[in-house]
Amino acid sequence: MRWVGVLLVGVVLSGCGSLSGAAPFAPLHATASPLASPATPSPSPSASPGETNVYAATRSGFAPAVQGLPPHVYVPNEGSNSVSIIDPTTYKVIGRIAVGSAPQHVTPSWDLRTLYVNDTALTAIDPRSEKATNVVQVAMPSLVAAWEPRSVGRATAAYGNGMLVGEIAGAALTATIVITLVGGSWQAALALWSVPVLAVAVALFFQPEAPAPLERPLWWPQWRDGRVWLIGLALGAASLAYWGSNAHLPDYLNATGHGDDVPLALTSLNLLQLPSSFLVALVPAAFVARRWPFVAAGIVTVVGALGLIATNGAASPAWTGAMGMMSALVFVLALALPPLMAAPGDVHRFSAAVFTISYACAFVGPLLAGALWDATRIPAMALIPIALAGVALIALGSRMRLR
Repeated sequence: MRWVGVLLVGVVLSGCGSLSGAAPFAPLHATASPLASPATPSPSPSASPGETNVYAATRSGFAPAVQGLPPHVYVPNEGSNSVSIIDPTTYKVIGRIAVGSAPQHVTPSWDLRTLYVNDTALTAIDPRSEKATNVVQVAMPSLVAAWEPRSVGRATAAYGNGMLVGEIAGAALTATIVITLVGGSWQAALALWSVPVLAVAVALFFQPEAPAPLERPLWWPQWRDGRVWLIGLALGAASLAYWGSNAHLPDYLNATGHGDDVPLALTSLNLLQLPSSFLVALVPAAFVARRWPFVAAGIVTVVGALGLIATNGAASPAWTGAMGMMSALVFVLALALPPLMAAPGDVHRFSAAVFTISYACAFVGPLLAGALWDATRIPAMALIPIALAGVALIALGSRMRLR
């Protein structure tokens, strides 16, 4: 670990280099700070004739914004992606703050109320609480790129596992507990699930306003990047297969005389997503940034949709379970690609384009599937878009250049 920094009392500007190479400072017990209110520099009594003490302005008192701040030193550690908090009276590390990857400097904002860490995520630190208050790049792929640049696949799989568990738990609890609590009303069940979301929104509303970034970041998605469309459409095809199955499978099985299989088929569709994300977490090198998983997912999706059609819904848990596994595999692998393919400062824009495209497919696809069923009066027509999504996955996966 290499410690680099420049000592300031109250708040700190840290930079590259070694402590032994830093310029001389006022004694640690001095009541002044380099971030104090400006004052006209005056020659120091100890300065040589014709020279000016450039630190003279630091002895005129604290600036109001930094009064009461702990007199600590903040040193970025590139090797551990953290900022060490050092007590200058004991020269001991008294705490660490996890930040983005490769932190190089710690710099105060113009109003001296926030410390910015010059890492890949531009982490902000509140000098009063000495906690990271926000990260300017907030999309999950951006955080993965910043926090786990060497383990993108494993970190994305862990995040994906959390989302999948949440989806599965929500569906399971709704069917078994929540519906009963609200007297069998699905409208009331949805309203009940909105309570924790509302609580989070209220909590965020009363949080202190996040400091603005030092520079206005670019935000418009990278629509002209062909890779964005390949990944976005691939994720959209998998999302269409998953959400289309969830939307139309119960009615399809009821229409084909297999209504009793609906609970098991839906459970299989959702629960069997977890093995895929666990598998990616265990052996990410075998899956991440490779084309074959996308092609394989497309093949299995086509087989699953056509199997449901050919058997009129018989053995539906097997078909839906296979499609659920493949949709989750594409989901995790597609999320892992923006941190690997985009420049560090553009991961959020790359991800925004991918998510916009994929969510559009996930919305429009099931809608068209229902329209086909209504127009033809043939239940199997609701599964045709799912099969076509599998074909699209095969074509898109074979064209991806991920290395």
